Amino acid sequence: MRVLVMGGTQFNGLALVHELARTGHQVVILNRGQTKADLPHGVERVFADRTNHDQMRDVLGSVNVDAIIDVSAYLPEDVELMIEIFRGRIDHYVFISSTVIYAQSDHFPITEAHPVERGDAQNPYGRNKLLCEDILLREWRENRFPCSIVPFSMVMGAGNILPDREQRMFQRILRDRPILIPGNGRTIQQVGHADDQARALRMMLCKPVTYGQRYNLTGNDYFTQEGYVDVFAGLLGKEVEKVFIPARMMDQLWSGDIEVELPKTESKNDIRAASGVSQVEINRFMLTMLVQQIAPNIHYWDRSSLFSVDKLRRDVGWEPELTFPASVERTWRWYQSAGLPDSQEFDFSFEDGLIKMARGWKEPIYRKAQRPTPNRVARDDAPRSSDQRPLATSPCRLLRA
Repeated sequence: MRVLVMGGTQFNGLALVHELARTGHQVVILNRGQTKADLPHGVERVFADRTNHDQMRDVLGSVNVDAIIDVSAYLPEDVELMIEIFRGRIDHYVFISSTVIYAQSDHFPITEAHPVERGDAQNPYGRNKLLCEDILLREWRENRFPCSIVPFSMVMGAGNILPDREQRMFQRILRDRPILIPGNGRTIQQVGHADDQARALRMMLCKPVTYGQRYNLTGNDYFTQEGYVDVFAGLLGKEVEKVFIPARMMDQLWSGDIEVELPKTESKNDIRAASGVSQVEINRFMLTMLVQQIAPNIHYWDRSSLFSVDKLRRDVGWEPELTFPASVERTWRWYQSAGLPDSQEFDFSFEDGLIKMARGWKEPIYRKAQRPTPNRVARDDAPRSSDQRPLATSPCRLLRA
């Protein structure tokens, strides 16, 4: 099969290109040509800027493929242009979405039928992914454009474009740094590996049962945040000091009531480099980098988020090959082969500030103890006042009372 991968030189896209080439497919990739990549032999490259629609029409008008996997479409106009160019010319278009589309839930795992979040809690990234999905599903219903939608959850693997996730955790442990864990460390999360997810996408190609459908794609394992740290530490053979951030301190960090100096970033994939993003959103993003957590705009810091992949199992026959510990181990092998243990640098000033705060944290004193407000769960780490607000603060700086 001849497959066009939109992107294909970084992380998920690169893993996909290697999987397709390994299994005998002819692979074409389209990107701007600005990123060097270790591509398999025989991969064909074409160059265009997605924001230049005339250029895209000129370049892709002469590209003949059986299927397209689009890992780099983020805006509705990206998808509309692909439909315009390839309507009637391909057997399958696979759009990579994100599980950030789903509304918060207390029922797990979240399936493809779960309500999506289109309200104020949604961010521009998730809102645009939903608009892309809307366009594709309408095209399937009205014109039978053969498309599938695949929301990715959190992913790890070689060359993660968000190094503040597993790569930062490797460096924390290698440098014998204290490891910050939000709350009591019992929040449950889920991460897939890029290689497993590439295999799932390859197995979906040109299967009519998948047309007009949405498929969650993530790992099979669930783990607590403390368990996440334990797997990394165990793999590296290190004893680590765990610093648990008190729940009330996390609440105030999450709301923006506590000010913490944030390191700067040069990465265009980092929310800190985006325009129009509030300080609270940036704070939450950085807090979810302590131990991987998805969609801080949707899920509160102590909310678990688990997604079902049963529909993909049923329709495609895919099973994740890598457990969570095996995913970490494979990522560590790549990390070593890339020479990163001795060369990668991170700014840990943000974490240093949090460690100091957490170690010096004293629970606030209240005027009087009172039963919790109905319909609100009281934490077991401190009493609440009648208005649920502390009267005295910790050594941390409070911006708002």
